[in-house]
Amino acid sequence: HLHYMMFYALGQISYSVPEEMPKGSVVGNIATDLGLDVKRLQSGKARIFAGESAEYIELSRERGVLLVKEKIDRELLCRQTTPCALHLQVILEKPMELFRITVEITDINDNSPSFKNGEKRFEISESAVTGSKFVLEKAVDLDIGRNGVKNYSLKPTDNFVLKVENEADGNKKVEMILHKPLDREKEEEISLLLKAVDGGEPQMSGTVKIYVTVLDANDNPPVFTQSVYKATIAENSQKGTTLTTVSASDADKGINGKISYALSTSIDSLSDTFQIKENGEVILVGEIDFERAKNYQIDIVATDSGGLSDSSKIIVDVIDVNDNDPVISIMSKSDFILEDSPYNTVIVMFSVTDPDSSNNGRVNCKINENIPFAIKTSSNDFYTLITDSELDRETASEYNITVTCSDGGIPSLSSSVSLTLQISDVNDNAPVFERSSYEAYIVENNTPGVSIFTVKATDADWNQNARVSYILEDTSVNGVPISSYVSVSADSGVIHAVRSFDYEQIKDFCFHIKAQDGGSPPLSSNVTIKILIQDQNDNPPQVLYPVQTGGSMVAEMVPRSADVGYLVTKVVAVDVDSGQNAWLSYKLQKATDRALFEVGLQNGEIRTIRQVTDKDAVKQRLTVIVEDNGQPSRSATVIVNVAVADSFPEVLSEFSEFPHDKEYNDNLTFNLVLALAVVSFLFITCLVVIISVKIYRWRQSRILYHSSLPVIPYYPPRYSDTLGTGTLPHVYNYEVCRTTDSRKSDCKLGRAGSQNVLIMDSSTAGTMQRIQSEKIILDEPDSPLEVRTLSHYLQMLLSKSSLSFSK
Repeated sequence: HLHYMMFYALGQISYSVPEEMPKGSVVGNIATDLGLDVKRLQSGKARIFAGESAEYIELSRERGVLLVKEKIDRELLCRQTTPCALHLQVILEKPMELFRITVEITDINDNSPSFKNGEKRFEISESAVTGSKFVLEKAVDLDIGRNGVKNYSLKPTDNFVLKVENEADGNKKVEMILHKPLDREKEEEISLLLKAVDGGEPQMSGTVKIYVTVLDANDNPPVFTQSVYKATIAENSQKGTTLTTVSASDADKGINGKISYALSTSIDSLSDTFQIKENGEVILVGEIDFERAKNYQIDIVATDSGGLSDSSKIIVDVIDVNDNDPVISIMSKSDFILEDSPYNTVIVMFSVTDPDSSNNGRVNCKINENIPFAIKTSSNDFYTLITDSELDRETASEYNITVTCSDGGIPSLSSSVSLTLQISDVNDNAPVFERSSYEAYIVENNTPGVSIFTVKATDADWNQNARVSYILEDTSVNGVPISSYVSVSADSGVIHAVRSFDYEQIKDFCFHIKAQDGGSPPLSSNVTIKILIQDQNDNPPQVLYPVQTGGSMVAEMVPRSADVGYLVTKVVAVDVDSGQNAWLSYKLQKATDRALFEVGLQNGEIRTIRQVTDKDAVKQRLTVIVEDNGQPSRSATVIVNVAVADSFPEVLSEFSEFPHDKEYNDNLTFNLVLALAVVSFLFITCLVVIISVKIYRWRQSRILYHSSLPVIPYYPPRYSDTLGTGTLPHVYNYEVCRTTDSRKSDCKLGRAGSQNVLIMDSSTAGTMQRIQSEKIILDEPDSPLEVRTLSHYLQMLLSKSSLSFSK
């Protein structure tokens, strides 16, 4: 959109052309006279604003000249007004300029003098004295100046001569003077010819025939009391309104002294407007308008019965009444304007005219309140509507402007015009998110491509400037580009998961999304999105203790003297899920004697529920199921072997499946002695090794944590049976190092010295010599790593010797 400013040229250009010029005649070269280039007329969309004069003159942009649009008749256009001129304004745009041009229409002699009536009759008494005056009808020539009526002639001149007298208003008073007495007996009817000629080239004329009837004896003419009468009347007065009353006197008596009054004007409009009664009262019979005529001159004649007459004049001044509304003419206007337009930008240029006079024609214009516009007066009757404050399309996208112009009359008259102005958008608003930050949730193990959340940003601008696109900001999570986790739809703002998430690997992550509009240049804003991964019950519980081995059996010993509530062992399990998915419960699924043992629902403790008797089997097998609280729940089972006995031989005899022989006993004795000697030697060696290992602790830490898998510490129970009651205190310590494959992890198990653990190989099918122990637990909770390492080494030696060793 373009914005125009008005500039006004100093002075004006005047042209003079004769009337009746043919259509298309050149009036003047305005391009040359105004010092403008023809291209400027074309680019500025030059046009004429001329009001009622627009039908006569037109502008040729290509030639830069003014042309006659229609043949001009000066008499029709201006009547007797002089000078006769057309007032034009040439308007240019980009930038806006206004030039005033006056075209004067000069008169040509295209009208001949004429008389209203083709003949005039007089009845004149023979007693009329020499010098008697007889008023003749004046000729009317619509032309002006020298083309108007110049002279009169009267023929024959036997009895009458012509007297032409110039009046103050420029008109001529035509009278016929009797210079030789009449003689009715000699000549009763006289015919004369009155001729009027103008001063034009060629000269034109008009005639009227005068017939004189000679009457008897009336030798005194009427005489008006005043040579000039003055009257005033307000325009729009009702018909019948009296202007004034004239009076004439006649010295004759009787019928010769009876006077009649008549209007002597040759203009038809006056006789249609005014009328004189027999008593000399002049009244209004038509309509008068101050804007058409500000005054009138009425010629009146007083005639007696003998045909003698006298003339006078009534000058009527019309009083203006405020009866015309101001007329608003839009010369140029803009329908659109940018919201960042500067102050004083012109949006409308208009003119106001009021044909009334004085205060009745003095106009004041204003616009409706509370809009960012103002009216500025550029010159008389010309106004501009400009911006006077900042515009904001987001506050108001359209303005309805009402321009009201009122005159100064009482009461005041006004007129108004309504304009609609559209405010065009500028990209001055950035997209705004509904919230400053967002949190969204997604359940792990989701399907890639699933929709997580939708962000929404709005832009107060319009159309392309308000078209929001969503862009994922380039960041990384744990060293991985965010685009590997989520994607966002540029049009809808829908966030999709690119991958399937695992709660156990990542629980939440944050990223940024930018909302950018389509403006030039574009505006944008950011928002932070936090995605929270919700856990699913996708991991079953894992039993940490007792450790389930492939080839050996670990049995917990319960003395037959154990009381009710004796703590046999404790099942320890974990679940890598979270929340209720990791809440574990322990249940006894199967048991050799369900009436002897029970499992704590929450803590997994296996306790006796009655007194152990001699009738109870030595070998007890319990199956414990561990379930989590997920929906659906997952579970794991663990088998716990319990030996009910007071001594190892009793246990060994019960768990052995082969008979004992002498050779086996001898080998067993030899092996035990050998083992005792080796253990003693190794104990002394360990004392020396421990001192050196203290210096190289960091190397042992690497040996301990050589597994590359994540390690979770676990502490098995520390049991202490005190006071001989068979019950255990409720204070336990657990420590375990585990991975997803516990067989490959280094474990550290600690338990009290009074806790008895028997490790049996379930695959043995012979005597005690065939029993192999794959795992011998010698570790104290606080023993050094070196001792535990040697313990495993000793365990291997004993295994090769086919011995079972229990601490």
